Amino acid sequence: MRTRTATRYVQHTIDGETELIPEKYKLPRPPLDWDDIGLTVVTTTTAASVLASVGWSTVSIGDLLHRTAPAAAAYTAAGVFDLLWINCLILEWVNRYDPDRAALYRRAGHVALAIAMAAVCLHGRLTASFAVGLVAAAVSALAKTGWTLTLRAYARPLDPRTQQWLVRRQDRVAAKLALRAQLRRLAALEAREGASPSPDRDPDGPEDVVPLRPSVRQAVETAWHSGMADGASILAYVHRVADPRARQDTVDRYLRDIRRAG
Repeated sequence: MRTRTATRYVQHTIDGETELIPEKYKLPRPPLDWDDIGLTVVTTTTAASVLASVGWSTVSIGDLLHRTAPAAAAYTAAGVFDLLWINCLILEWVNRYDPDRAALYRRAGHVALAIAMAAVCLHGRLTASFAVGLVAAAVSALAKTGWTLTLRAYARPLDPRTQQWLVRRQDRVAAKLALRAQLRRLAALEAREGASPSPDRDPDGPEDVVPLRPSVRQAVETAWHSGMADGASILAYVHRVADPRARQDTVDRYLRDIRRAG
């Protein structure tokens, strides 16, 4: 049986003193996974073909643009053609469980690929023949097709209900992250406002206007989502923006509720 060597830490005691020391031992090596090996080979060769396609398109389109622009600018701009459809392909993969977004990136990738192929074909037509241009343009199409098939080999399709469930959870998490960022910004603005001197009151304005203050719990939530973790710092923030008479135990109780709610 094929084995492999691994390391584990065991307790070893001498004169009552215990230490963890490394110990090597043998484990049975799992059999070769030919499916995984084959998929790795396909992925490697597909990535190589994409790089070759980018190089070929960049050279062809760069030479075409070099007729009217300096070489540095021409070849830099030429790299954009293939990179755009590659980016769209990656974005389609990232959003594979959101059909609407994935379809948008797929259409954009097809448009970018068509433009790149047309430019390569035109270069081949001008330098050799129309047939050479078609063959040269086919390099990008083959590379994109191979990469699309490879990514689909990794994908695990979901049933429609599970897909919608996942999209809703993603939207909920995204909303929480966006809200947390805005709360941090709001806390920073409120802290800056509290540190700055108040402007002179308008003599023609009403004298009995009382500024609207958040509740103690709202202030604690704002401070927590803005990144404050120390109870004393949160209490100081609450005193400044909500209630100067708020107590530490009240703030701590709200913090415990927030932590339990996740």
